[in-house]
Amino acid sequence: MKGIRFFAALYAAKLATVALSVMHRNGTHMPGVLAMKICPDFLGRMDKPKTIIGITGTNGKTTTANMINDILADNGYSPVNNRAGSNILGGVATTLISAVNLRGKTVKDLAVLELDERSSRLIYPYVHPTYLLCTNLFRDSYKRNAHSEFIFDILDKHIPKQTKLVLNADDLVSARLAKSNDRVYFGIEKQSDEVLNEDTIIIDTPLCPKCGSRLEYDFRRYHHIGSAHCTKCSFRSPKADYDVTKVNEGTGRITMSLKGKTADFKMVGTSVTDTYNLAGAIAVLSEFGLSAEQLRKSVEKLEIVKSRYDEEKIGDKQVIMSVAKGQNPVACSRVFSSIKNHSGKKSVVLMLDDLGDAEETSENTAWIYDTDFEFLNDNSIEQVICSGVRRMDYKVRLLLAGVPEEKITCVEKESDAAMAVDLDKADTIFFLYDVYTTLYATISKNTIGNRMAERSAK
Repeated sequence: MKGIRFFAALYAAKLATVALSVMHRNGTHMPGVLAMKICPDFLGRMDKPKTIIGITGTNGKTTTANMINDILADNGYSPVNNRAGSNILGGVATTLISAVNLRGKTVKDLAVLELDERSSRLIYPYVHPTYLLCTNLFRDSYKRNAHSEFIFDILDKHIPKQTKLVLNADDLVSARLAKSNDRVYFGIEKQSDEVLNEDTIIIDTPLCPKCGSRLEYDFRRYHHIGSAHCTKCSFRSPKADYDVTKVNEGTGRITMSLKGKTADFKMVGTSVTDTYNLAGAIAVLSEFGLSAEQLRKSVEKLEIVKSRYDEEKIGDKQVIMSVAKGQNPVACSRVFSSIKNHSGKKSVVLMLDDLGDAEETSENTAWIYDTDFEFLNDNSIEQVICSGVRRMDYKVRLLLAGVPEEKITCVEKESDAAMAVDLDKADTIFFLYDVYTTLYATISKNTIGNRMAERSAK
């Protein structure tokens, strides 16, 4: 029974949404918070779409959720989603409020929800995903998620028992989630030409989670991603149901086995993490009911959202903007590794500060020492520019990683970083930014464009 309190909360949230829209404010979080203040079990009382696809995990959930939404839209579906909003409790509530009418009845059959893994204890008692895709579980911000096993425990305790899981077979942490739930796995087979066993600082699963003996890795792609088995007990990595069997970077395509059926897809992005995101999206949408042909046609149209990754040729320079989530050691390490493997001479601009912490001199910088700055100690990297409040911390870490001091430049403001780039040194300029410093990266790209134009005019 919904009751008077539920409808008071619903109408207040609807009015708040309209008011925020009139004021040209982003109303993706507050209406849901307001509703739950009036009616604490509001989410439990409200009608929800028949099918809910949830996406969670440390890295890649936003990119993967965007791909899922785009593929569904291309196939005629119109799910309610939180693509433009918050992935914590208030944002999820706001999204679902937008999918009900004034009688509290749902007007959508399908929802695609990006779900913050730390918020699962608050969300899952009321929202039961039909399918839950977990991209991976890694160390994240020390303030919130810290160690992968900490987040694993939260998810493991709160995932609804009726939810079908779509898990990464190559992730030795998340592959073990909610063992009693129905599940399928996705993964990437070891490639014949693949360089493995990168010397990374973080390996969070060196020991068998079942008996505590040292694991033997059949291959380790990076950190704890790969395939392993225990010689002392029966533990081993699961076999992928949706398996990337071939990655052809030359043609920009991958071959997948979809529960034994072979299909070919365009690569969306060039990194192995992009391929994992795509494989996860294909797996969950295959379980949802889309055919391999439907998926293939839709994937051909996909592009990575430009706020996450963008490439542009400016004069004779390639300018690449890429998210490298600040305070997230694994996300930054993956981007650094990708830069090292990129061809040609490179300059790297670091804009990794979390602006929310910019004025807190007590910000925890320990994550910097979990991050593989050693990848930036490469002869092909001619210049590293550190910007923002933590610029000197980054410089110290680069020096400890062996980067020659003459290659390091520090600037106080992110907005000035592009002026410090030596245009004569590199073929490619990388701007690495936190999710909250996208504007600075855009300004920097425009500054490089202006500098190149002035250079051509001389």
